[in-house]
Amino acid sequence: MNNKTGFNRLSRRAGQRRALLKNMVTSLFKYERITTTKAKALEVRRAAEKMITRAKVDSVHNRREIAKTITNEVILKKLFSDIGPRFVSRAGGYTRILKLGQRFGDAAEMVFLEFVQKGVTAEAAPEEKSVKGKKAPGETPVVENETKSESTATAPKAKRASKPKTAKEEAKV
Repeated sequence: MNNKTGFNRLSRRAGQRRALLKNMVTSLFKYERITTTKAKALEVRRAAEKMITRAKVDSVHNRREIAKTITNEVILKKLFSDIGPRFVSRAGGYTRILKLGQRFGDAAEMVFLEFVQKGVTAEAAPEEKSVKGKKAPGETPVVENETKSESTATAPKAKRASKPKTAKEEAKV
C-alpha cells in the first residue's frame, strides 16, 4: 500500500504533470492569485514555496535552478526583485489556500491560491505633492483655465424626427 508517500500524480503522465505545474506556478507568480482545484493547488504550493525560498537569496545558482522551471524572463525577474525580497523575514508559509466551494460541472472543490503578503502597487504608494506651481517628479503639469476644443465640447442635441401627426393631434395643438 502506498500511503502518504511521494506526491499527487494528478491523473497525468510525468511530462503533462511537469508542464501543468510549470504553467500554474508561472501564473501564480504573474497574477499573485489563481483559481484552481484543491489537489492542483496543494501541488503548486509545494513547488512555489520552494522557489520563493530560493528567490530570497539572489545568486546565479538560484536563478539558474529556478530558470529550469520558470522560462519567462519577466516573471523570473519579478520573482527575484519583488516576490523573494517581500518574504525575507518570513521562514515559510508564503501562500494560502482559500476555499470557494464546488465546481458546477463535476463538483470538484475549487480554491484560491494566493500569497499571504500583498505586493505594494504604484497606486498604494503615497503620491508626491507639487509645491506652488513646481512640478514634482512623475507628475504632469496642470494647466488652469484650459478651454475645451470644439471636438470635445458638448454640442446641442439634434431633435429627433417625430412621426407625422394625425388631424386630431394637430387640432389639439
